Amino acid sequence: MICLIHRYFLMNRLMREMMRYCPTILFRPKSVSSQPVVAELTQSRTMDLTLPESGWTLRLVGLGAITSLGASIPVGYNIGVINAPTEFIKHWSNETIYRRYNVLLSDDSLRAIIASIISIALIGGVIGSLQGAYLADKYGRKKSFLCCALLLTGGALCFLCCRAASSVELLLLGRLLVGLASGLTTGVIPMYLAEVSPIKLRGAMGVLCPLGLTTGVVVAQVASLEQALGTEEHWHYALGCFAVLNLFCYAFYFWIPESPKYLYSVKGDQAGSLRAIRKLFGRHTIGDDYIKLQMECANGQNSPSAQEDGQPQANRSLWSVVRDPTLTLPLVLVCALQGGQQLSGINAVFFYSVSIFESVGFSSQAAKFANLGVGCLNLFASLFGPLLMARCNRRTLCLLSCSSCAIILFVLTLSIHFIHLIDWFSYVCIGTILLYIIFYQFGLGPIPFFIGSGKANIYRFRKNISNIRDTFFHFLFSELFDLGPRPTAMALGSLSSWGCNFVVGMAFPTLQNIWGAFVFLPFSITCVLLTVLIKFYLPETRGKEVTDVVPKVAHGFRSRVKE
Repeated sequence: MICLIHRYFLMNRLMREMMRYCPTILFRPKSVSSQPVVAELTQSRTMDLTLPESGWTLRLVGLGAITSLGASIPVGYNIGVINAPTEFIKHWSNETIYRRYNVLLSDDSLRAIIASIISIALIGGVIGSLQGAYLADKYGRKKSFLCCALLLTGGALCFLCCRAASSVELLLLGRLLVGLASGLTTGVIPMYLAEVSPIKLRGAMGVLCPLGLTTGVVVAQVASLEQALGTEEHWHYALGCFAVLNLFCYAFYFWIPESPKYLYSVKGDQAGSLRAIRKLFGRHTIGDDYIKLQMECANGQNSPSAQEDGQPQANRSLWSVVRDPTLTLPLVLVCALQGGQQLSGINAVFFYSVSIFESVGFSSQAAKFANLGVGCLNLFASLFGPLLMARCNRRTLCLLSCSSCAIILFVLTLSIHFIHLIDWFSYVCIGTILLYIIFYQFGLGPIPFFIGSGKANIYRFRKNISNIRDTFFHFLFSELFDLGPRPTAMALGSLSSWGCNFVVGMAFPTLQNIWGAFVFLPFSITCVLLTVLIKFYLPETRGKEVTDVVPKVAHGFRSRVKE
């Protein structure tokens, strides 16, 4: 009887707390059954902590700005900066190798070295994305962010010192380090931001990482212009000047909190999680028994001994996640969308953009500035990401983005093919490029990488293929997976992205030489396939708890996600 009375009072207190902080948990729409949620909670060793439904706070805004300035923008910078100084790097590499080794390289050997300098960053991205899950679980989201900044700083130092040291090897090492940092950043930072965000701010916080990458690309294009640092004397400064931004990570590292969900669900540190929540949302926003009340609610039907306070969630290995039938559809969605994003044709579109501007009468220099203007349009369009994520359904945006891009790419294919037969088709090409960028930003991804060289060749394109991150797909990880398998899912999705990135970089130049303008058709088909996948298997996740979404995709391809 005493236990029942005690539970009665605890449940009353819980109701008051949850009505104050998490009303969406108590008042679900009648069409949504709460039984799958309860079953999911009771089957887990611990619950996924619910954060207070607070608005923007100084600490939350600061965390978003610091992660963007300290990691996301530098990673985007490294995506965009390598384009302009390629000829200078090739000339310097030839002279340096001859001076150090008394070897005169042939043109093929020089092209092989440049290709190695470019592709080693992609290899680093694959390795970094695979290690992201381990680092995020072993050392935490905050320390993983610090690791990203350290790798970026190490790469910048290699760039700044390679000319003074007359070392091509140092340049290669720098590219490898920034590649590792890129894979780690695109895997860890979105997860970090998702886990510190209340539900209503999760979409807005989600666009900060891809927005930072987009900003970095544009800043890099400006810095690598001949009027700035894109000269034979200063190209190494252009490569390494982003290190200044890493200072934001080091200066404010102790000011930002660790992820409360990581501290509670992975480390079992209930007190640390409580401190992190208060650090994020204010000291007086929650009571001392905030977490305990959530635990009592989650275990209301279990005996008190069924779950220990602060018991950490079991780590999920890669093999256990892959073999889990309830995770088959979420993994397929994440890997297909991340990989398909790379196959959506964004790099190919920018590959043609300079030549298209030249076809309507722009000079080579003016075409490059027009291309920079296209990048600024991309950045401007990505600024609407927070508003779109907050007010529009993810599923609807993604369907609109993928289907529109499929149609636009098909029109672009025909326009480029007949551009020399019909004069005004060059203007159609320009219009389709602008439309593609706008619709791409709705869901497929706000981070295009564009090519600033006016003359295309296989090696110059290979170096420009980059990792593309998008507003929507980043947060599929946090909205389709519980906390346990989430880091592993992020690693697999990131691996799919970097792998397809590498495939496109290697295959596109050859296919373009064979097929010409029809090289865009596979990209259009990819967008069609993504549209079909989203239409039938992607549930709506906006404003919903993970425990609401997970049961909808737990039955594989028999899942009915539209209910």
